[in-house]
Amino acid sequence: AAKLRAARLLWHRIMEGFGAKKPGSLMLRTHCQTSGVSLQEQDPYNNVVRTAYEALAAALGGTQSLHTNALDEAIALPTEFSARIARNTQLILQEETGICNVVDPLAGSYYVESLTAQLADEAWKIIEEVDALGGMTKAVASGMPKLRIEESAAKRQAAVDRGDEVVVGVNKYRPAKADPIEILDVDNVKVRDSQIARLKHVRASRDSAACDAALAALEQGARTGQGNLLALAVDAARTRATVGEISDAMEKAFGRHRAEVKTLAGVYGAAYEGDADFAAIQAEVAEFAEKEGRRPRMLVVKMGQDGHDRGAKVIATAFADIGFDVDVGPLFQTPEEAAQDAIDNDVHIVGISSQAAGHKTLAPKLVEALRDRGAANIIVICGGVIPQQDYAFLYDAGIKAIFGPGTNIPDAARNIMKLIAPAQ
Repeated sequence: AAKLRAARLLWHRIMEGFGAKKPGSLMLRTHCQTSGVSLQEQDPYNNVVRTAYEALAAALGGTQSLHTNALDEAIALPTEFSARIARNTQLILQEETGICNVVDPLAGSYYVESLTAQLADEAWKIIEEVDALGGMTKAVASGMPKLRIEESAAKRQAAVDRGDEVVVGVNKYRPAKADPIEILDVDNVKVRDSQIARLKHVRASRDSAACDAALAALEQGARTGQGNLLALAVDAARTRATVGEISDAMEKAFGRHRAEVKTLAGVYGAAYEGDADFAAIQAEVAEFAEKEGRRPRMLVVKMGQDGHDRGAKVIATAFADIGFDVDVGPLFQTPEEAAQDAIDNDVHIVGISSQAAGHKTLAPKLVEALRDRGAANIIVICGGVIPQQDYAFLYDAGIKAIFGPGTNIPDAARNIMKLIAPAQ
C-alpha cells in the first residue's frame, strides 16, 4: 500500500518538474498484479491466502486495475478451477469487505504515511542515480536496473534457503504428505501447429499489397522519425500484419536490443558466511576441481519465448558463490543455439530455466541437439515451473534432474555434484 502511495507522490513531483498543468497529468494510474515469486509449488493451496492478502494490499494502495494470480501458477498454467478462485478473490474484496465504500481506508495512518515517506526518499535516490547515468534508456543498456533486482532476489533466496525468512509450507510448517492437485496439461505441439495454421490463413486471406504498403510506411517512419509509430503500427495491424512483421519492420530501422548478460558475485554467499553446511558443499566443489583440473562448469539457459530470467540469474549467482564456473546464455535461444553454447563453453552441465510451459518441447530438443553434436556426455537438468506429472516424460527424454520452485539451492548443488562425480 505504501509503495503505491510513494509512486503517486513521486509521479506528481516529476510531472510538476516537467511543467505539467492539467490535473489529470499529475495523477498516476496503476495496474497491479499479485506476486508471482511468492507463489509456491509446495502446499499450493496456501497461495490462495497469499494472493488474497496481496490483492487487498493493492486495493488499499489505490490501484486502478488488478490481476490476481491463480493458486497453481508456480506449477503450471492455471486451470478453470484455479482461475475462478483468482477472479472470485477480487469479487469478494469488491463486494464483501466494504473497502470500495471508502476512498482511502488507510488515510491518516501514521505507520503508512511514515513508510510512504521512507519509500519515496529511497526511491528518489535511485531516480537521481538513473538520471546521473543519462536516463533510463542508458541505465537499461548498462544493466544497472536488472542487477539491482537480481541482487535483491539473490538475497531473499538465500534468506529463504537458510530459514531466516519463513515461507509457510516450504521451509517451515511443511505438510507430512502433499495433497494432489489438478494440473492443466498443454499439448505444446498441438498449440504450435494451430498457431502456424492461423498465421498461414491470415497471410493467405489478407490484402498483401495493402499489408506490404503499411509495413513499408512503418519502416519509413522508423527510419525518418516522421509520423507517429504507434499509429503506423495500428494501420499495419488493420491490414492484418502480424506482430512479428510489425516488429521486423521497425527492427530494420532500429536494430534489435540485446541485453548485456551480467551476473552478480558474492551476494548469495555472503548470506551463508560462517555456515558449516555451505562451507562443506564449497569444499566438495573445490575437491572436484582439484581432481578434475578445473571447477565444475554450468551453462544456465533460457529457450523459446520465455523472457523471465530473474530465477535463472539467482541460480547463476548462487552456484558461482558455491564455487561453480557459471555461464548464462542470452534470452530467447533455440535448443540448437543453447547446445552449441554448451559445447563452446565446455560445460559439464546445462540448466534449463523454464517458466512458460515449454519444457516438454524444448528440453528434449536440447538433449537431442547435444547428442547430434557428439556431446551426449553433457548433463541436462531443468528448473522452474514444471508440474510433477511431467517429470517422468522429461526423465525419459534424457533430463537427469528436475528442481521445482522452492528448491533449496545448496541441496540442489549437492545433487548436481553427485551427477557429475563420475567425470572425476
